[in-house]
Amino acid sequence: MNRPPKFRVVFLFALLLVATIIVLAREHRPSFLRPGLRLYAYVSTSDNAVSVVDLVKLATVAHVPVGGSVAAMREHPTRAELWGVSSTGSFAWILDARTSQIAARIPVGALPYSIDFSPDGSRAYVAASGSNTLSAIDCVARRVAATAATGSQPVAVRVSSDGKLLLTLNKKDATVGIYDAATLRLRATANVIPDPEDAAILSDNTIAFVMSRSQKRLSVVDLRNGQLLTNLELAGVPSQMILKPDGGELYVLSPESHGLQAINTWTHEVGDYVVLGSAPTRGALLADTGELYVSDTASGNVTRLDVSFRRVIPPPIPAGQNPGALRFDPSDKARLLLVVSQGSGELSVIRISADRASGLLTMIPVGDQPRELAVKLF
Repeated sequence: MNRPPKFRVVFLFALLLVATIIVLAREHRPSFLRPGLRLYAYVSTSDNAVSVVDLVKLATVAHVPVGGSVAAMREHPTRAELWGVSSTGSFAWILDARTSQIAARIPVGALPYSIDFSPDGSRAYVAASGSNTLSAIDCVARRVAATAATGSQPVAVRVSSDGKLLLTLNKKDATVGIYDAATLRLRATANVIPDPEDAAILSDNTIAFVMSRSQKRLSVVDLRNGQLLTNLELAGVPSQMILKPDGGELYVLSPESHGLQAINTWTHEVGDYVVLGSAPTRGALLADTGELYVSDTASGNVTRLDVSFRRVIPPPIPAGQNPGALRFDPSDKARLLLVVSQGSGELSVIRISADRASGLLTMIPVGDQPRELAVKLF
C-alpha cells in the first residue's frame, strides 16, 4: 500500500537531482560552445613554460616548455595556434592549439619583446630590441619573409587596423618608426616622449597615442605626416591604454594615481579622472555593456566601472593575490572574465552576468608567477 507514494518521492527526488546536475553543468560550460569546439586559456609561467587551461573542464591540461623566457604571446587571429616570443632565446615560437605542442621556433634577432599580426593573419611582425630590426614572418611558411632596420632598441611593434601601417616603439632614441606593412619601407620617424613602450592606433589609422611606463605624459602622433602633435599631461605614470571601440575615448590606467583618466581622441584633451582603488593596473572593456573591468594588484580585487557614467559598480570581485592581466572569453556575449593571479599562481575565472551579480567562479592553479594571458576558441 505504501510503495506507490514512496516510489513517487524517490522518482521526484531523482528527477530533481538530474535537473540540478544539468543546471550546474550549464553553469560551468560556456553556452556558445558547439560539440567539437574547444576553449583554452594560455598562461605563461616563471619556468619558461605555458600552462594550458581547459575552460570547459576548468582545469589545467598541459604545461608546455617554450625553450626560453616568454616575453609576450598572442592567439593567432585565424589559425588554431598560439604565437609568442622569447627574449632570451631570440626566437618567435608557435604552439599548436590542437596538440598543445611547440610546432616551430623562428629566429628573429636578439631580445624580442612583442609580437603583432596583420588583420588577415597572414603575417606576424616582431621587433628585436637587441638587433634593432623589424621582422615580417609568413605565418603559413613559418619563416621570416622580410626584415628592416629600426631605431634604437625597438621594444614593441603595432599594426594598424587596415593592415597597411606598422609602428615600432624605439625606446632608446625616443622615436616611433612608421612603416609600410607590405614592404617594410620606413615612411617617417616621429620624436616622442622618453622610453616609449606601447601605442594605441585610432580605427581610421590617422593618429597614434604613445605611452611610456616612466613618464606622466602621452604623445599624440599624426601618422599621415609622421609628426608629433602634442604631449598630454597625466595624473600619474600609466600602466595600460584601452581604446573605446568607437574610437572616441582612450582610457589610461595608472597605479600611481590610483585611477583612470579619459582622453578625448578627437580633440586630444585630457578629460575625466576616476578613482578606482589602490593600484589599478590592467583592464578589459566589455564593449556591449560599456563596462570596464580593472585588476587591482594591491587589493587583490577586480573593479567594475561604467565608463559612460564614470561610475564604479560595487562590490569589488575577489581575484586572488596580485591580479594582473585579464581577458574576456572570445564569444559574442562574454560569459567569463579570466584574471592572472600572479601572487597565488592561479587563473581566476569570474562569471559575468547581466541578470545577477558577477562573481568568482573558481581559481585554477597554473604555476609560479604567471604573467601573460591569451585565450583561444577553436
